[in-house]
Amino acid sequence: MSSEHTIRIVLAKLGLDGHDRGLRVVTRMLRDAGFEVIYLGLRQTTEMVVAAAIQEDADAVGISLHNASHMTLAPRMVRALADAGLDIPVVLGGIVPDADLAALHEAGVAAVLGPGASAEDVARSVRDAVGATA
Repeated sequence: MSSEHTIRIVLAKLGLDGHDRGLRVVTRMLRDAGFEVIYLGLRQTTEMVVAAAIQEDADAVGISLHNASHMTLAPRMVRALADAGLDIPVVLGGIVPDADLAALHEAGVAAVLGPGASAEDVARSVRDAVGATA
């Protein structure tokens, strides 16, 4: 991926989780860092996110989960993207116990960001994830 390429990321809340403040903050962080952000908002399904990633020619997908569904929904998102023929990373944000990190990475989640991640951490994590699949 060339250094002039603007990274396009689709951001969404999967499932019924209605807590979107953190994702809105991440949206602003990534836009301020020069990313092109497609914010889908609340109550998205994996199919809706995959469709948006295809339509928007996304380089990455970011999902936010705060309802303890990360071990189900994050791997499902990774599989859904792969099943659609997309080789793009999934970055997860939310409250994730340290004990779940290895299993999430093994399931294909490129990065996990918790509460309090700095703007620099968020941008670096997405850049690193996209660079690893480019």
